[in-house]
Amino acid sequence: MVSRLIKLVESFGRQRVLLIGDFILDRYIYGDAERISPEAPVPVLRKRHDEERVGGAGSVAANLRALGTDVVCCGIVGLDDAGARVRALLEMQRVGTRGLMALVDRPTTTKTRFVGLAQHRHRQQLMRVDEEVTRPVDGPEAGRFADMAVAAIKDVAVVCLEDYDKGLLTKSLCRRIIEAAQKAGKPVLVDPARLNDYSKYAGATILTPNRTEFRIVSGCPSDSLEDLQACAPAFVEKLELGGALITVDRDGCILALRGEAPMHIPTRQRSVYDNTGAGDAVLAMLAAAVAAGAGWEEAARLTNIAGGLEVEKFGCVPVTRDEVLADLRMSLGAGACKVRSVEQLQAELALRKERGDTIVFTNGCYDLLHVGHVRFLERCRELGQVLVVGLNSDASVRTQGKGEDRPIIPQEQRAEVLAALQSVDYVVLFDEPTPQRIIERLSPDVLVKGEDWADKGVVGREHVEAHGGRVVLLPLVEGVSTTSILQRIRTGGGE
Repeated sequence: MVSRLIKLVESFGRQRVLLIGDFILDRYIYGDAERISPEAPVPVLRKRHDEERVGGAGSVAANLRALGTDVVCCGIVGLDDAGARVRALLEMQRVGTRGLMALVDRPTTTKTRFVGLAQHRHRQQLMRVDEEVTRPVDGPEAGRFADMAVAAIKDVAVVCLEDYDKGLLTKSLCRRIIEAAQKAGKPVLVDPARLNDYSKYAGATILTPNRTEFRIVSGCPSDSLEDLQACAPAFVEKLELGGALITVDRDGCILALRGEAPMHIPTRQRSVYDNTGAGDAVLAMLAAAVAAGAGWEEAARLTNIAGGLEVEKFGCVPVTRDEVLADLRMSLGAGACKVRSVEQLQAELALRKERGDTIVFTNGCYDLLHVGHVRFLERCRELGQVLVVGLNSDASVRTQGKGEDRPIIPQEQRAEVLAALQSVDYVVLFDEPTPQRIIERLSPDVLVKGEDWADKGVVGREHVEAHGGRVVLLPLVEGVSTTSILQRIRTGGGE
């Protein structure tokens, strides 16, 4: 299953997704919250910096682009500075904004969050200020918007509705879009607002409520997995849906397809930092996966990964295709191919560092693997949780002056033998004479060489130490080397 999911994610980008919904400007003001105001019992925020991101449907669009999928956006913004910023931020992420209609009589929905440093370690939101108008969009503007959205359906593979209950996705607009998509044979995926009535979404292909939203709208007696699964079929039938994907946070998701028994799809435990944006990441992944030809169960499993990666971030930060691929490859464990490209390793090691793993790096030719190599690599692995071995390619070995017949073993075989060692987590080939470029790109926490390098100058030392890492020189096994082994072979075993 994992190999199939990897192939699906690698294929993202062949189709386009239509995204209709509420576009929001998220503003963050960061500072130090180290004292209480003498004027009132509230923290004083000493501003350090601020930033802006796109939220709501804009977050879904950013996630789709980060996954490599093209997106057509339809939404409304105000004829104001905030609306201009939403357009600019989307365009920076290569998202088209021609479908964003600017209205004079309502501002761009803007959420400003004040964030302080909590316990001198973690960011903590102190307060949020919202600027918005949520009355329904009606009149001539509503008609023009509906015409534009419906016209875009013919050019996409999937239609998404992202509803934050800001007045755009009225019942009449939802009904028109869903009916037009049904006629065109295009699936409609909906991330619903927290409402008591979902009738405006009737006929959609899949709804993606979270545990709390589903309980509110379905009247489910509790939020247990058993009760949620028991209530899902009636919910799907009542709204004539193709199904529902109920996200249940730490428990993964429940996939309830019409006419089938609901299926619980668990997920692995995550370090939850911030739930903001998890629903956006789920809808984006579901759309990208379905557009790429995934089955519903495959798509649901991928949404577990996207939602899990999102809650490990602060705020609405897009989950990238490389991050998803890295997470999938990591889940394969020791049985997976350990040989990686630099690009793949960058993403995987970034995830491992975020989870607190210490990354150890060493390098060499490893031509004719011997006991000295094995013991050295075992000692390297004891210095951290992940050992990456940089392996000189055949071209690189030939620059080392080891002899015209070196390497004896071609690079693919040397890499495979190294990958078979329990102490080695990853192998990465490099063509340059030294591993400097790879060390700079991977930024290991510990750089290891043999103690014979004490007077030679360890390549990469400056970079590693400048980034807070350290260099370790380990003793070698005396009397054992590839050169000496080859000499004995060539001389018929003589000393």
